[in-house]
Amino acid sequence: MSTVWIAADGVVSPLGRTTDATYQKIRNGKTGIREINDRALLPIPFFAGKMEDSDIGDSPGLSRFEKICWEAMRQATLGIALAPERTLFILSTTKGNISFLEQGRSTDPRLALHATSRYLASMAGIRDQMVVSNACVSGVMAMIVAKRFLESGKYDHALVVGADVLSQFVVSGFNCLQAISPLPCKPFDRKRSGVNLGEAAAAVILTTKPEQLGVTPFIKIVGGGLSNDANHISGPSRTGEELGNAISQALSEAHLETDNVDFISAHGTATRYNDEMEAKAFIGLGLNHTLTNSMKGYFGHTLGAAGVLETIMSAKSLQHNEVIATYGCEEPDNPPINVCLKPEKRMVNTCLKTASGFGGCNAAIILQKVN
Repeated sequence: MSTVWIAADGVVSPLGRTTDATYQKIRNGKTGIREINDRALLPIPFFAGKMEDSDIGDSPGLSRFEKICWEAMRQATLGIALAPERTLFILSTTKGNISFLEQGRSTDPRLALHATSRYLASMAGIRDQMVVSNACVSGVMAMIVAKRFLESGKYDHALVVGADVLSQFVVSGFNCLQAISPLPCKPFDRKRSGVNLGEAAAAVILTTKPEQLGVTPFIKIVGGGLSNDANHISGPSRTGEELGNAISQALSEAHLETDNVDFISAHGTATRYNDEMEAKAFIGLGLNHTLTNSMKGYFGHTLGAAGVLETIMSAKSLQHNEVIATYGCEEPDNPPINVCLKPEKRMVNTCLKTASGFGGCNAAIILQKVN
């Protein structure tokens, strides 16, 4: 079976307008989460990872969502020529241009996710496109879908773009669920009280033929798994069994055992139930001693961007032989797992990235560095 490589990437986040800028802020312990006083989003102040409009740039004719997608795509494809007939475009998002509703643009065709995806793909000169919109696992799932298409031989390359922006629809929805923390979030901490939302765009080029792109990659995706616990529309399984199933699928596909995993990039939303469920899943597989982090304290939960963005940051961790600290966690909760509380320099070659979302969906992907 062909090897699937990460050939290039691009990031626009509350911490920076590039992958390197974002990663440098993270490794230096900086956060992009701040108090937001914007009554157009929520009548009361809340904490979130929000980008300034001046940081997004000016691209006439594009929505805010499309602007950040295009910037991440532009970075990822810089100096790379993707053969249109051998490339698949995948958009990972939960809400896309949902802000059109607030702007009185309910009849705009690009309110539909497939239309937005087609529009963005055409900007990149790519014909074949699809949308993966499956709550908060969308980003990880999109990369797994891309991996499977590439391994089938139907395509040689895939451009996967994950993005979401803050909107009244999204913020008020999470607020109605009483899921938003009144303070900066604290993943896996005893005193965690909910999620901070964020906005970002992240793009990766996956390929089975890096020589065609003129790149020499060093990170490959070796396994992926998907599952659904069918427990509740907005609450995860209390046992973590189905997340464990997705992880087991990924390990099996990668021909790895749990002790081959050097660190875990967890979903870690800082909600009471999600973090507990993830911890139970890790413990059930014997991964409770594996160094684990959550990145939500740096840029918030970026929804459709989260899986792609955090995978890119985890790839940078592998590159630099270091594990990112879990910003906001001071006193890890029970059940006990090995939460990374401060940056750690160590040899790392294999990373497990997990995600879980509304509707009971779970996803896991495994990255491996080639020295």
